Amino acid sequence: MENPEALISSPIGVLAVLSFVAAFFFMLEQTTRAKLFQYIPPLLFIYATPVFLNNFGVIPSSSPIYSGLSAYLLPAFIVLMLIKVNVPAVVKVMGKGVLVMLMGTAGVMVGAVVAYLLVHSWLSDDAWKGYGALAGSWIGGTANMAATAEMLGTSEEQFGLAVIADNVIYVFWLPLLLMSRDFADRFNKWARVPAERLESMDAAAEVHVEDDHAPTMPQYLFLIAVVIGVTWVGTAAAPHIAAWLASVSPGLGTVFGVTTTRILLVTTAALLLSTTRVSTLPNSTAMGTALIYIFVAGMGARASVAGLAEAPMFVAGAFVWIIIHGLFCLAGAWLFRVDIHSVAIASAANIGAAASAPIVAAHHRPNLVPASILMALLGYALGNYLAPLTGHLARMAAGQ
Repeated sequence: MENPEALISSPIGVLAVLSFVAAFFFMLEQTTRAKLFQYIPPLLFIYATPVFLNNFGVIPSSSPIYSGLSAYLLPAFIVLMLIKVNVPAVVKVMGKGVLVMLMGTAGVMVGAVVAYLLVHSWLSDDAWKGYGALAGSWIGGTANMAATAEMLGTSEEQFGLAVIADNVIYVFWLPLLLMSRDFADRFNKWARVPAERLESMDAAAEVHVEDDHAPTMPQYLFLIAVVIGVTWVGTAAAPHIAAWLASVSPGLGTVFGVTTTRILLVTTAALLLSTTRVSTLPNSTAMGTALIYIFVAGMGARASVAGLAEAPMFVAGAFVWIIIHGLFCLAGAWLFRVDIHSVAIASAANIGAAASAPIVAAHHRPNLVPASILMALLGYALGNYLAPLTGHLARMAAGQ
């Protein structure tokens, strides 16, 4: 229902505001080149601004647009992001660095459970859903955070806490990953890295160069058809599959509701399409990323400022969490004899996703930038499956 008390209450007006907010902060970042955005990514501002616009009566806290974003925009950006996943390519270039990333992913899952056990008594009973959403960001990226929040039924306030923790940790973690390059020789000696590893990785990176070219009008049409088709199939099949799972086991029905089933179906279909010629359609990742930020703005528009009071303890748990992730990455480096450059890129592909992995790669070894993007997309592929599981594991460990 529209809220006539809000200054802007029409659905198209609300959508215009959300789109403007998402565009404005990226325009501000690009035109001013302000150092602020090196420490606080636009994502935080894109979420926070609609929170205040809602609480000060500019836009409503309830609008048909918000449910429309969940029903249609979310599956659209999942498809757009995942059809570019190229597992063989990233394995060819990064080699055992992929195993370190998977160790880092395991560290995210274990860290979430341990951190939640330590701080959950100071948080709301549904804070495990916020931790699940943050796990989505740290396994894959913002797209997974948004998708996991939908699957777990995360409140807008808990989603806001996840966004805050994500950005606070980013401020500390990204500089550490960049600074690690200065310790390359000592680290590689400790990890017993074979002398030929870097040479073989560089050679593979030179062979695999994947350029995205400007799309043509027919390619846009094909892309739209794929996105809408997959969304339709997932939406139509989800209620039947969810009902069948509930009939098989009430426990499965609790976990795999219609929303969760729909998102997992869309995710799986998109990954299957990534092995076909659909993956060659250009510009899908950029389009998907743009839609993600509009969705995040929509999440902020439904949140209450009062719900963010738990931020200190939520963030404290996140610091414990990131340390455990780092320890798992170090263990992976030693076990698989992987260099510091690959370890830093692997961690960035988890924690910072496609926005940060290229930054870290450019600082460590510029020829690995394309591979770092592919590695981040691999995280996107895993996130929608593992992040909801992480949230439920945290809930069960706390006896909730």
